[in-house]
Amino acid sequence: MRWFVCALIILLSGCQAVSMPQRDHAATKSATEDALPEWQSPRAREHPRVGHILDLRTGARVTLPQLLAELADAPLVLLGEKHDNPDHHALQLWLIQALDARRAQGSVVLEMLTVNQQERVNHLQKQVRAGRVPTDLPAALDWHTGWDWQQYGDLVSYLVPQSYPLLAGNLNRDALMEIYRNPPKLSGIASTGEDVRLRLSAQIRESHCHTLAEAQLPAMLAVQQQRDRSMATVMLAAPRPTLLIAGAYHVRYDLGIPLHIQDLHREGASQQRVLIFAEADQAIDTSSADFVWYTPAVEEQDYCANL
Repeated sequence: MRWFVCALIILLSGCQAVSMPQRDHAATKSATEDALPEWQSPRAREHPRVGHILDLRTGARVTLPQLLAELADAPLVLLGEKHDNPDHHALQLWLIQALDARRAQGSVVLEMLTVNQQERVNHLQKQVRAGRVPTDLPAALDWHTGWDWQQYGDLVSYLVPQSYPLLAGNLNRDALMEIYRNPPKLSGIASTGEDVRLRLSAQIRESHCHTLAEAQLPAMLAVQQQRDRSMATVMLAAPRPTLLIAGAYHVRYDLGIPLHIQDLHREGASQQRVLIFAEADQAIDTSSADFVWYTPAVEEQDYCANL
C-alpha cells in the first residue's frame, strides 16, 4: 500500500551494472536441493518458527519436497513477500530454481513491473537470449527506483535470460492516477464483498498512520483493488504454469488477487496455490494462504514516528 504513495512521485533511473546468469538445469537442481540460502535478516533468528513451513489448511508442518510437489502441480502459484526482507527474495529465487528443475515453467509475473514496461521487457529478453547482454540491467528494464534493486537484482537477473516470458503485472503511474481521480466500478462478487472492502479500508488507514482523510478512502481502495485486478488478469492470460511475486497482502485468498481470479475465471480459483513468506514473529491468518514459510525478521521501523 505504501508503494502507491511513493509511486506518484517516483523517478525512473538506472543503477549498477549486473551480470546475467546462464541457466544450467543440472547445477540448478543440485544447488536448490542441497542447500537453502543463509539467513540475512538480523532479528528473530532464534525464534522457534524460523525455517518452518506450515500447511495452513491443516496446521501441519511440511517438508520441502512436499511443498515443491504441490506447487509444481499448480497451474497458478502466488508468492507473497515482505518487500524489504532479503530472506524472502532469496527464498523466492531458490524456489523458482527448484520448480524450474521439476517442471517446464510457463511464465513469471512481477508486481514490481508495470504493464507499460512489457514491451521493453520483451525486447530485453529477446536481446539477452541472442547473447547481447546489457551492462546496466536496471536501466535496460527502466526499473522503478521505488523497488530496491539490491533486493530484487538477483531474482530479476535470473529471470530475464530464461526461455519463458517475464511479465509485468502492475499498473503504471498514469493509470493509478486516473483510477484515483475517477474510481471505476469493480465487477464481480468475491472481490466486491462488504467484508473485503471494510478490511482493506482498515489496512489502508493503518498503512497511512491513520492520517488519511476518510473522503480519500474510496479512491485508495479502488487503486488497491485495480492493481490486484490487473495482476489477476495478467496471470490468467499468461502461459502456464505461471508464478506471481507480489506483496503478501496482494496474494491473500481472503483479500487479494485470488478473489479477482475467482471473479474473472471461476475455474481458476481451484487451480491456485498461495505461499506467503512471513517473519517468524508475525501472525498469519489461516484463511490467507495454503502455506506459510517463516523467516527471520528485519529491524522494526516506526514509519509513523516522524509524521
